[in-house]
Amino acid sequence: MDPIRVLIADDHPVFRFGMRALLSAEPDMAVVGEATSGEEALALALRERPNVVLMDLNMPQGNGIDATREIIARHPEIGILVVTMFEDDDSVFAAMRAGARGYLLKGARADETVSAIRAVGIGEAIFSPSIARRLMQYFGAPPQAAPPLFPELTEREREVLHLIAQGLTNAAIAERLFLSPKTVRNHVSNIFDKLQVAGRAEAIVRARDAGLGA
Repeated sequence: MDPIRVLIADDHPVFRFGMRALLSAEPDMAVVGEATSGEEALALALRERPNVVLMDLNMPQGNGIDATREIIARHPEIGILVVTMFEDDDSVFAAMRAGARGYLLKGARADETVSAIRAVGIGEAIFSPSIARRLMQYFGAPPQAAPPLFPELTEREREVLHLIAQGLTNAAIAERLFLSPKTVRNHVSNIFDKLQVAGRAEAIVRARDAGLGA
């Protein structure tokens, strides 16, 4: 099989040296270039057409996010594996939106890095354990409940307003909710005061605009 062609994009020479040494020991991998800036990463990726780009995020002359976006826009078959010190949510999601297939933190074990390159090389998505946990927490979090309509109203007042929006009279509302007509009148008066509406017609418009009365 042809080796996985890897481009290393990082402005730290020690990191590039270590990564080249690591990959040179893998018979199924070949380093096809090294870039020290975002612009150079883009130029080399377009020229060499690697299978995988190891992309740092913080580089001069065009950051890794911009370079990733440009590379993917022109050659979506190239897999971008971000290898960086940054693990904040903004960096992770910016890389994902730009099209990165993987996200590793610098300091990952050698075997973890090699496995991630192989995975990205065949089109899989791969994330370091800490990043994967963050993604699971983010996407697994239950959606926040929408705030109630007209929060200034009590639950009973919202119920009465809903029936007003349906066109029910005070007497019909009293019968529907098993309340006295006087209690309903008090609720209606409170609703008008809290919503600062002039009367029943305006209250109905406000309620229906908000989705009540259906």
